Amino acid sequence: MNRYKEMRAFLAVVKEGSLAAAGIKEGITSSMLGRYIDSLERRLGIRLLHRTTRHLSLTEQGVFFLKHCQELVTEIDVREAEIFPDIAQVTGRLTVLAPPHFGRYHVAAHAGAFLSAHPNVQLSFNLSNDYADPTMAEYDLCIRIGNVIDRSFVTTKLLSNKRVVCATPAYIERFGRPRTLEELGQHNCLCVNLRAGLHREWLFQENGRLVSVKVEGTIDCNDADALIRWARDGLGLAWRSTWEIGAEIADGRLVTVLDDYALPSFDITAVYPRDRPLKSARLFVETLRNAYSRPDYWTVRA
Repeated sequence: MNRYKEMRAFLAVVKEGSLAAAGIKEGITSSMLGRYIDSLERRLGIRLLHRTTRHLSLTEQGVFFLKHCQELVTEIDVREAEIFPDIAQVTGRLTVLAPPHFGRYHVAAHAGAFLSAHPNVQLSFNLSNDYADPTMAEYDLCIRIGNVIDRSFVTTKLLSNKRVVCATPAYIERFGRPRTLEELGQHNCLCVNLRAGLHREWLFQENGRLVSVKVEGTIDCNDADALIRWARDGLGLAWRSTWEIGAEIADGRLVTVLDDYALPSFDITAVYPRDRPLKSARLFVETLRNAYSRPDYWTVRA
């Protein structure tokens, strides 16, 4: 039997929890899935699954093999797609999770370009700050900002990004330029409020250490567009990602301060489960990369 199909059958049965459920998901009979797994176990000379009419579970050797099997199947899928990128038309549904502000302007905004190249794909976006586990929430692709990802996911860096403090030149001229983190206490800081609480702490890097600074201000909001507008209006200092304010920095409407303390580790990444990489997810990531690589992309306001 085909070794690739055997491994795919094994992964499907483990993921779905039963032969019947996996058969429905994969579009083949449960008996055929059972034959694939039987063949795999015979070839390896080990038992991978404890199977009864009501229950299915991994053996100790099955747990060990599962991790390596996922890596092998992923490697085959990725390499095949690289060698034969146009061998088959991409179809199916792609479900994408992204943060609201970045997702609105820099992820969902590129749906048209992607669909023009791949018209048989259905796109579904969830723009939310919910950092859900993709394997549990059934997301095919997640866009993350400055978040550590477990090794069970495939992670691809989309662009470098850091957090900076910014204000208008007029604000700096009127209230002075803060030169130390302690001097933030003398300024009106435009804060984020999320749900019931206030995000009154800004993070910086000082002498190689992560430092949290409590800040105060007379105005706050849970919407990034509003905070950037207030900063452009000269109402105070804002702590924003460089991708948000590239246009304002480029044309001089905003200037950055405390650059020596800027937090560098807020890179933006694409993440998908290692056990079910979709070709459509990889192609959508390529669409984003192509857009982001344009020389003027981050210096022209969306």
